[in-house]
Amino acid sequence: MTHYEKKLHRMRRDVYSNEGQINTAIGIRNYIENNYEINLNLDLLSCVQCVSKYHMLRLFKKYYGQTPRQYLMDKRIEKSKDHLINGLSVTATCFAVGFESLGSFSSLFKTKTGKSPSVFQKEQLSRRKIK
Repeated sequence: MTHYEKKLHRMRRDVYSNEGQINTAIGIRNYIENNYEINLNLDLLSCVQCVSKYHMLRLFKKYYGQTPRQYLMDKRIEKSKDHLINGLSVTATCFAVGFESLGSFSSLFKTKTGKSPSVFQKEQLSRRKIK
């Protein structure tokens, strides 16, 4: 091994020493992205990546700045906006994105967007008619 190869190997080891942790966090995020509409919890997510739920929670927060639950709620609100814009009713949207309670969906939606789901939908539909 040449001097250059040794230096490169050492740099790669130092820079990518956390590659396993990064892959775990990415795997959890991808699982949430693809399964946001089902009931996800820490036990299920940790089983998906075969890590302790507490370790998984720390890794996810370290790399994404929020807990998997917060990420899941943001994803559900994002997807619910798409459903509402496409004309799905508020109730159907609530259950389509994985919420179990219309009240909790509406209050979280209003907290995140500043508008209730029905007001958001009416505004989006009226903007569509103007164009």
